[in-house]
Amino acid sequence: MAGEQFADQVKEIDGQEYRELVESTRCIRRWDASPELPGALEFASYLREKGILAAVSHTEAEYDGICAAYEAGFTHAAHFYNAMPGFHKRREYKYEGTVESVYLTDGMTIELIADGIHLPSTILKLAYKLKGVEHTCLVTDALSCAATEGKEINDPRYIIEDGVCKLADRSSLAGSIATMDVLVRTMVKAGIPLGDALRMASETPARIMGVYDRKGSLQKDKDADILIMDKELNIRAVWQAGKLVQENFLNYK
Repeated sequence: MAGEQFADQVKEIDGQEYRELVESTRCIRRWDASPELPGALEFASYLREKGILAAVSHTEAEYDGICAAYEAGFTHAAHFYNAMPGFHKRREYKYEGTVESVYLTDGMTIELIADGIHLPSTILKLAYKLKGVEHTCLVTDALSCAATEGKEINDPRYIIEDGVCKLADRSSLAGSIATMDVLVRTMVKAGIPLGDALRMASETPARIMGVYDRKGSLQKDKDADILIMDKELNIRAVWQAGKLVQENFLNYK
């Protein structure tokens, strides 16, 4: 697997285990896996039968592997570019990476950690240009420490530094501490039109997750989950299910 943080916690795919989990609850809507692992393609096919989104993640699969994964049911790429290689060499020969393979798979959707740290603005623009609004969504990839508001976290494995969560030895990023409004602002600063940035944070993820019948747009009979933002794209008010849950007019102009 590519980019695993704690290798001793990585498990092999167990058909009996995942079937029992899926059959025991209705709350699982998405499951990620490395498609090159033994049993991964059967896993994706099973998830598709159950209406669960299967996503490739932490993978080094090349084009043939991604094509096989897509056909089996892996239709989404988790935290695109992160924990997956791009174009590379093995000895004297060059090979396409997972990144290029996902780009070449027309129907596969992607998600971007657009916190301004995990991916540079050039890559955000490239992904937007090649995959488009309908196939690209934004994801925070945020850990629970995103809610610590600057306080130290009580976990010796991680540190918060430079606006992101890192492994304590600084060998890798461990996750984001961004909220969704940060992602929208980052995309706009990268040159993405505001309307498209907002769609990638609302409509597109709702479609990918299969909940567009009630989420992702302002339409009659949908859940009234609404954000009001000012011209600097700071959140000023939040409605959840039609009820005002937060309002902030401080320094409003």
